[in-house]
Amino acid sequence: MANVTDLQTKYSKLAQEYSKLRAQNQVLKKAVVDEQANSASLKEQLKQRDQSLRKQEQEMDSLSFRNQQLAKRVELLQEELAASESKGDSPSQHGLQTQSVFDEDLQKKIEENERLHIQFYEADEQHKKTEAELRERLEKLEKDAEQHQAVVDGLTTKYAETIERLQSDKARLEVKAQTLEREAKECRMRTEDCQQQLRRCQSELNRQVKQSSSVIQEKVPFNDTSEYLRSVNCAAFQLKARDVAGQAMSFIQDLVAALLNFHSYTEQRVHIYPLDSSIETISPLNQKFSQYLHENAAYVRPLEDSFLQLYQSITEDTVTVLETVIKLKNFAVNFSSYTHFLQKILPYQLKSLEEECEAPLCTAALNAKNQELQSDIKRVTSVFEKLQNYINLLALPSVRQDAMPQSNTSAVFTQLAACLHSLHDAIKEMSKHYNQKAVIERELPTVTQKLCTTTECLLGSLGSLTSCTGKIATFFSNNLDFFTSSGYSPRGSTAALNPVQAESMLANKKKATAYIQAVKKAKPQSVPYREALSNRRILTSSTESREGLTQQVQQSQEKIARLEQEKEHWLLEAQLGKVRLEKENQRIAELEAQLAAALGGSLNSQTAAAGALTRGHEEAAAELKAAGKEPTLCTSLVGMLCTTPTDEHVSSREQLIKSHYMARVGELTTQLQISDSKAVHFHSECRALAKRLAIAEKSRETFSEEVKLANQNITRLQDELATTKRSYEDQLSMMSDHLCSMNETLSKQREEIDTLKMGSKV
Repeated sequence: MANVTDLQTKYSKLAQEYSKLRAQNQVLKKAVVDEQANSASLKEQLKQRDQSLRKQEQEMDSLSFRNQQLAKRVELLQEELAASESKGDSPSQHGLQTQSVFDEDLQKKIEENERLHIQFYEADEQHKKTEAELRERLEKLEKDAEQHQAVVDGLTTKYAETIERLQSDKARLEVKAQTLEREAKECRMRTEDCQQQLRRCQSELNRQVKQSSSVIQEKVPFNDTSEYLRSVNCAAFQLKARDVAGQAMSFIQDLVAALLNFHSYTEQRVHIYPLDSSIETISPLNQKFSQYLHENAAYVRPLEDSFLQLYQSITEDTVTVLETVIKLKNFAVNFSSYTHFLQKILPYQLKSLEEECEAPLCTAALNAKNQELQSDIKRVTSVFEKLQNYINLLALPSVRQDAMPQSNTSAVFTQLAACLHSLHDAIKEMSKHYNQKAVIERELPTVTQKLCTTTECLLGSLGSLTSCTGKIATFFSNNLDFFTSSGYSPRGSTAALNPVQAESMLANKKKATAYIQAVKKAKPQSVPYREALSNRRILTSSTESREGLTQQVQQSQEKIARLEQEKEHWLLEAQLGKVRLEKENQRIAELEAQLAAALGGSLNSQTAAAGALTRGHEEAAAELKAAGKEPTLCTSLVGMLCTTPTDEHVSSREQLIKSHYMARVGELTTQLQISDSKAVHFHSECRALAKRLAIAEKSRETFSEEVKLANQNITRLQDELATTKRSYEDQLSMMSDHLCSMNETLSKQREEIDTLKMGSKV
């Protein structure tokens, strides 16, 4: 396919060059026709000039003959006059009259001779001028003819090279077409073999499924409940856990690098804009902000170090659950310190953007982008706070064994995945607004090259941060089933695994390994446990009906649609509640203002009364504590409840309500997770089966289409080659004929010019 696409691109380029050459050929044809018309017009003008020249030459000959006659007559008259003077005869009246007549005639002839001389001179000058113009035009035509000849020679060589290249391409395409035909035949043969093998495998699998089903129905299902063999699953789970931790480690390293770059470039930008620290002193607020940003490595680097320790603690010889992962607490502590660092620099970030808005050249668009960035920074900080809470909840079971049940753990992991997606969206939005802000800043007249470079680096760090958070969110969502799985929970118990049980499980794992090795040595023909389990899963999944899977998928889709509708409904309710809360806050503020205006100076007395009331509450609490009735604070995922043992009826009622709702929420969450996991599992299985079924058909169709396209391309290229060759031959013949005619015309013009030169010299 790649060779075919390369040939198509080459021939598209050749077609473009051919169209260009064809357009140039049309231009040359037009130029040749124009030159032929100019040559014909010049020939006509030359003929006219030759005729006028011949007329002038005839006039000159007649005038010279007449001049000679007149000169002879003048000589005769002079001789007669001399003879008469020598004789000395006294002139008579008749002689005087004759002399006067001769003098007048001579004067006229002299004037006529002068006029003819002037005309002859003018004709000679005009002839020379015309001859010079014709020579200039002849030289110009010769140059044009040489240029046209050079263009024609270049086109001839180019066309010859193109023809040779097309012929070589044609030969190569023929060879490639033959190879493609052979490959297509081989692919068809392999496809037929694969189809036969597929049919044989299907029949064999059906036979094995029937046989295995009968064995499973007659015998006990192959699901060993002994503790020795059950612990063999630990190795697969540990390998999966270590693989997931390794992927997360690479993502955490990328995240740490991106955060370090972002904070460092932000510090550089604070020193450059709105005031350059190398020229003038920046504001105290930005100085403090820069000092805090300079300490970012002390908060960011421990994230990578603590997660590296967590990754190193996950080995094949350990049991990895939330209750046994002690190093997760260190990562949670470091993440909390980084979140506190973000909360500490948040007001400085907002104030720094406000200072940029107060700059003299800050436009309205730049001010709007700064406000959007302020909201984005607040959103990112709040998302990091949520992540901190969820990570602390996940690290809690390693400190307290009964801290959180399995259902709540699954809910925390689900919320953590959603929070990671929210972080990616927030950073993506902030990167987009920073890009728009950078475009607006480049148009300002006071922007320096140093600021532009720092802004580009900052945008690059934001891009890498966006990419890294997106990868982390996708990775966590893809492995959410693994995180929310029950892991190593004991049989018949919903409680989590404690470290003592983990140690016993490791011991059982070693015993199971030794047992399996012994069994392998005793019976080498036996099927391994993992292979048997995988075969059992394949057989079980293959026996499920397609209609049942389709119904379950439809039910899951309907449930998802219903949940989306409920989500939209509760979002609208939340918005309405927010609007009502704002109205109530506004009304309370107005009432407080009115109350403050009405009471005036009674504020001090109210403060004293409030202090007395607070002291009274503290004294009451101290009394309750002294009496052994200390108030208790109950927290859960549903809410927070503070109870005292004074009223046992109320506390028991609230405890029953709380336990009922918590149980209900746990059941609903479990059902939702089970249905979602089943839907995802069935969907993936159906999609994999459909892909496997369509691979052979797609490959056969693609090969047949490739063969058809190759044949079509070969025929098309052959037609194009024949057409191009024919057109090139026609053009070459036309150009050769035209060159012959031009050469004949030039030779005739040279001969005429030579004759004119010889005539002018004579």
